[in-house]
Amino acid sequence: MDYRSPLARVRGLGSAKAGTSHWWMQRVTAVALIPLSYWLITFLELSFHAPYQQTVAWLTSPVNTVGIIAWVLAVFYHAALGLQVVIEDYIAAEGIKIVAVWTVNLSFLVLALAALIAVFRILLIG
Repeated sequence: MDYRSPLARVRGLGSAKAGTSHWWMQRVTAVALIPLSYWLITFLELSFHAPYQQTVAWLTSPVNTVGIIAWVLAVFYHAALGLQVVIEDYIAAEGIKIVAVWTVNLSFLVLALAALIAVFRILLIG
């Protein structure tokens, strides 16, 4: 017979208080990516079928610039959150798990910065 209180039984096994915000941010970025994908689809369509100057002219519009930048930020953040969940679920060793999460986050940060630099380079140089 176990005489411990319910709190004593779950101590150390309960919520770390970060899962809810992580879950919500995944959902928020997923929903945000639905309308933001309009800018990506339009940008890709222009990139494949329109002359370069027309694509640059489209991208220099402030609304389109903000849409592409918002898409870049949302997609890389959403991807990093998703891969963090996969790593936490399928890697058992704590040390490897921590290194993998940091590596994924750093990689997506570098990729997001590269994408933003590319957008700003197109805007500035044309």
